[in-house]
Amino acid sequence: MKNILFIALLLLATAGFAAAQIGAAPSNDVLGAHLNYGRGCAACHAPHSGVYGNGNAKTADPTAGTVALWGEDLGSLYGKPLQIGSTNGTTGFAEVLPTSLMAGTPDVSGVLMCLSCHDGNYATGAMMKNKVYETLPATYGSGTIPTLLGNDNTGVGNYLNDHPVGLNAVMGCGGQYDWDCTIDGNGKVLMTGANSSKFVTNYGFFVSPGTYNAKPVVMCTTCHNQHLMNVVKVTTGAKSGLPSGNYATMFFIRAPYNPASGTAGSNQTAQFCRQCHGGEANESNGGTAVTTF
Repeated sequence: MKNILFIALLLLATAGFAAAQIGAAPSNDVLGAHLNYGRGCAACHAPHSGVYGNGNAKTADPTAGTVALWGEDLGSLYGKPLQIGSTNGTTGFAEVLPTSLMAGTPDVSGVLMCLSCHDGNYATGAMMKNKVYETLPATYGSGTIPTLLGNDNTGVGNYLNDHPVGLNAVMGCGGQYDWDCTIDGNGKVLMTGANSSKFVTNYGFFVSPGTYNAKPVVMCTTCHNQHLMNVVKVTTGAKSGLPSGNYATMFFIRAPYNPASGTAGSNQTAQFCRQCHGGEANESNGGTAVTTF
């Protein structure tokens, strides 16, 4: 009887593990939309002469291309102001973009470089069509998801309807809407509280905040891994209690995130947001639900 019970539990665990994982390797290239219609890595990283090597010979920036061999012209974005991520519909977070690739702040690679293609206001974007690349699940309806922050069909220059990013978008711990986490002297978020540690077990902490003045700050790259569009590798350990393996994702999200999941009641997309928005998580509100894929 004990052996039968053990086998049943083993089969149940194996079934849960299989359901959670992607099941098979992605059939399309993991770089996805950032293949740039076949041009590949060189569309962003010009291996010779940086931005000049991508045909942007008119740039006035002598440091162009010196960071990550960046091949897009950032000159039109330097020092530009953004009122981004409004919480009341009018003000938003006041941000000023770096004035140089050599500024040394996390928003150089975490925001500025992203906007050289994804702005559409100050920078029109290279090969951008302002449409999502992936096939959207039926639950999303028939609407087109825009990809340009500053020109998303709501009016050129409108950043108020975009998630806050930048040096002023500081992640917090211990507030009404935050986790019971702590921030160490280097600006690293430690998910060691009773609720936050339980969440890490139930889902994980995959986001990658930047650090500015010893505080964690939200960048575009906090939530997005620009090099992996459709898959994320998870290793069981301090960052996540999920079984190790490859998990489906979308939109370059750097965590398990699959709105196309066929599982009824799947909450993985909500779990992704809860990594930072801990006040709305199950663990902070007496709930016992774990991650359902």
